[in-house]
This record gives sequence, structure tokens and C-alpha cells, in this order.
Amino acid sequence: MNIALIAHDKKKELIIDFCKEYKKKFLKHNLFATGTTGAMIKENVGLEVTCLKSGPMGGDQEIGGMIANGKIDMVIFMRDPLTSMPHEPDISALLRLCDVYNIPLATNLETAKLFVSNL
Repeated sequence: MNIALIAHDKKKELIIDFCKEYKKKFLKHNLFATGTTGAMIKENVGLEVTCLKSGPMGGDQEIGGMIANGKIDMVIFMRDPLTSMPHEPDISALLRLCDVYNIPLATNLETAKLFVSNL
């Protein structure tokens, strides 16, 4: 299974902790992430992650392209709905693509836990 991981700046520590908690599950799958998030997961968790461009440089759009081409099976986007900055990835395009292609998309910790615990 190919899983995309994205996190707004204020949620990067959350996604790292999440990846640590579910590391054994993630080891069995292919992980893709926006650049900064992926680098932080590699460094802090030790998982193998294919890093795309950072969010401000179009990494979320690269993931969107992968969704549209059938190369992503699940998206975990730890988003900050209250204080996200203009340079951070936008959920709306990914949400639309995930709905069009029936790809599960978690936007918060509890939904992500449900998805990953059922892998």
C-alpha cells in the first residue's frame, strides 16, 4: 500500500509521534511525504520515506498527481485548521481528488489511528 503523509508546521511533531507509535505498521508499506515532513519522519522515526517537494514548492500537488494516477492508496494529512499559514499545503485540492478517486483521507489524529490500525 502506498501512503502519503503531510503535516502543517504546527502538526509536524504530532505526525512524528504518530509514526513512532505505528512504526511497525508503516514498515510494511511504501511511504511518500512532502519534503520537510518526510525528512523529519526519516530523521526522528527511522522510516524509509520517499520525499517529494516541500509543501510550499508543490509537494502536495505532486501527491495530488499521484492520487490522480492511481499511485496513492491512503492520505494522512495532519492539518492545522486554526492557524495554518498561506505557504502551507492546501487541503481542498487533495480532499477533492481523494473524493473523486475514493482514496481514504485522514485529517486528524483519531481518524489516522483508525485507518492505520486497520491496515
